[in-house]
Amino acid sequence: MAGVRIVTDSSCDLTEQEADDLGIEVVPLSIRFGSEEYTDRRDLSVEEFYKKMAAHDRLPETAAPAPGAFEQAFRNAADGGADGIVCINISSQLSATMQSAQTAAKAVEDVPVRVIDSRSITSGLGTQVVLAAEAAAGGAAVDEVVTLVEGLAERTRVYGTLNTLDNLKKGGRIGGAQAFLGSVLAIKPLLDMSTGKVEEAGKARTRRKAFQWLHDRIRGDGDIEHLAVVHGEAADVGDFLDLLAPDFPPDQVRVGKVGPVIGTHTGAGVVGVTWLVPAR
Repeated sequence: MAGVRIVTDSSCDLTEQEADDLGIEVVPLSIRFGSEEYTDRRDLSVEEFYKKMAAHDRLPETAAPAPGAFEQAFRNAADGGADGIVCINISSQLSATMQSAQTAAKAVEDVPVRVIDSRSITSGLGTQVVLAAEAAAGGAAVDEVVTLVEGLAERTRVYGTLNTLDNLKKGGRIGGAQAFLGSVLAIKPLLDMSTGKVEEAGKARTRRKAFQWLHDRIRGDGDIEHLAVVHGEAADVGDFLDLLAPDFPPDQVRVGKVGPVIGTHTGAGVVGVTWLVPAR
């Protein structure tokens, strides 16, 4: 297939169908539970991941793809007739994935390969990838796609609320006493990942207040685009969607799952929102 092809990594949390529909090549990260290693989405589904994580005392570990995995993806695209490749990756502040892609790009000389830092995660990255693929399908050249994605990265917002402090405790981010106290007080941390790193945005005393905070934060950005809600097997995600519905009807919200790459750090029950602020 001639034209520009889009490559990304599995932290984008796009479904296989979404990627296939737009010809997006997804290079998977790996997840390790002790001595057992799994390839994200291939060996381990999202549902299986959360069940396995709940059964383990220690946090799983994630690992960036080897440069060879990206090189193979780039060569596959070139062999398929691509005349340019744009690779959009998870924030370089959170993973070595982009570094692997850059190394691989240097080994491919047949076609131009451009590697871009999305400065985002999960559906924030996924939205950038989808819009890039749509532009490429419409005939955009490599430089045009790169310019588009760089602009999208500036406009992408990512917020979330954790439902449990267990993973922060397991990962050594907070102590046992702090985790216990937080659980007793039903504290729900609010996170801002809009700059490509994880920052605390606040704390809510209940899940409902956390959802209200996210709703108000979305409303505060005015005429937003491409709102997405992602969750880590959160049983109450429907409550959040109901809260959004008067302002953001369900048919205007993309709903997806937070996969193992991000779910390892956020824990089960996380609910996140991503959107694009208006272009300046």
